[in-house]
Amino acid sequence: MKFAEKASFYSSPAGKMRLLAHLPHLLRLYWRVFTDRRVSLLPKLVLVAGLLYFVIPLDLIPDFPLVGLGQTDDIIVLILTSRMFIAMAPRSVVEEHVRLIDEGA
Repeated sequence: MKFAEKASFYSSPAGKMRLLAHLPHLLRLYWRVFTDRRVSLLPKLVLVAGLLYFVIPLDLIPDFPLVGLGQTDDIIVLILTSRMFIAMAPRSVVEEHVRLIDEGA
């Protein structure tokens, strides 16, 4: 699925509901991969940096004069760093945790 197709799907009501339904599994996956000792420090630092950028009030684009646009950079950084975290983690570790979550473990 191309990016434009994904964006239009997840902006639809059905896509939003699907994303919300998978959110607990995604959070569990990120936590399990983050706490796994087989994952090196660099991917973990990338995720922590993204979370800190999201939480700390210092931004590249200020939030107040540009209401709406100022929060966009926070969301973009959070999405990119969380995707980088999963991409940088060993594929076998991510797949193992996905399988375990699917099995209910």
